[in-house]
Amino acid sequence: MDLMEAHGLAMTEFDRRVRAIGPDQWSLGTPCREWSVRDLVGHLVYEQLWAPELLAGCTPAQVGDRFDHDNLGTDPLLAWVLAASAAREAWLEPGALDKPVQVSFGEITAEDYAWQMTVDLAVHAWDLARSIGADEHIDPELAEAVLGYVTEHISEWEGSGMFEPPMPVDPDADAQTRLIGLLGRKP
Repeated sequence: MDLMEAHGLAMTEFDRRVRAIGPDQWSLGTPCREWSVRDLVGHLVYEQLWAPELLAGCTPAQVGDRFDHDNLGTDPLLAWVLAASAAREAWLEPGALDKPVQVSFGEITAEDYAWQMTVDLAVHAWDLARSIGADEHIDPELAEAVLGYVTEHISEWEGSGMFEPPMPVDPDADAQTRLIGLLGRKP
């Protein structure tokens, strides 16, 4: 699966879950330690707000603390839609994947940054679905593509605190189950 196709599909998967959040579900817990549903959506909005800035060549220092507040306000769905739309537009700009990007831990390729954002969207779509009782199944081809990227990079992330230690799953399980387990979630 092409990277931008995977990114768009992951964004759609997360968007579908955000739109399914009931008014009384924003304070529910999630599989992410210490995060409520609102915190989880806030995390993804925050990530999307950064993408256009970083893809335009800004450094984290130049962006500063511009997004270090409650980005959801009184209409979390609207905040998500606006941030996601701006991020997706930035990713689809011609040449967006051809430049290096400055992130909090140094310079990486825009392609690597896009895969990281895709992983975040796909896995948090599952987290959100689990939290609100929505359909937990993500597109099988997306799960396979994200699993491939994660498998290649998981050793680099060990000890970073980004994910819990892997959970054991049946080696014959589908790609989504292996992905979720690999990233420390209990399928």
